[in-house]
Amino acid sequence: MQKLLMSAAQMPEVIRQIAQEIVDAGFSDGYALVGIHEEGVPLSERIADEIEKITGHRPPLAKLDISMYRDDIGKTKHLPRIRETVIPFDINDRALILVDDVLSSGRTIRAALDAINDYGRPALIRLAVLIDRGNPEYPIRADYVGKKIELPADRCVTVRFEGEGDPGVFDELWLDKHLSDKE
Repeated sequence: MQKLLMSAAQMPEVIRQIAQEIVDAGFSDGYALVGIHEEGVPLSERIADEIEKITGHRPPLAKLDISMYRDDIGKTKHLPRIRETVIPFDINDRALILVDDVLSSGRTIRAALDAINDYGRPALIRLAVLIDRGNPEYPIRADYVGKKIELPADRCVTVRFEGEGDPGVFDELWLDKHLSDKE
């Protein structure tokens, strides 16, 4: 059973709010957005679009694959899907904003921090997420949050972006059935 949590009509306003919070943080033009594959990448692009509308300046974008940094590698039924990491700028001494769709356990962000450190030493790292589920397993918190929701651990949040996979799917956020039912 699925329940719609955020419609295509609601999502742009939430993304605009995240972008405004990043702008209000007062970073100089030296910051960049780093989208975590998969859904963090289109989310970072949408946030960058909004930042550009607000400031007239589009922050640099990067795409980060964390597949080989995950602590569950080899523990799942499926092999990880490896995607290309693209960081077209020097991250040393630059402020980075990691972008992901959902903050749940914190394990993805821990893996992203490990991956980033292999590319250099940023001045600082902040985290922007569309959804914060609360109660992470790691001491990780988001700095910029679109929406905070409390859900049982056995429920799954699915973010879908228009043009990703099925062209008939619009930007939406769903609460899916139990995690164990998805396998």
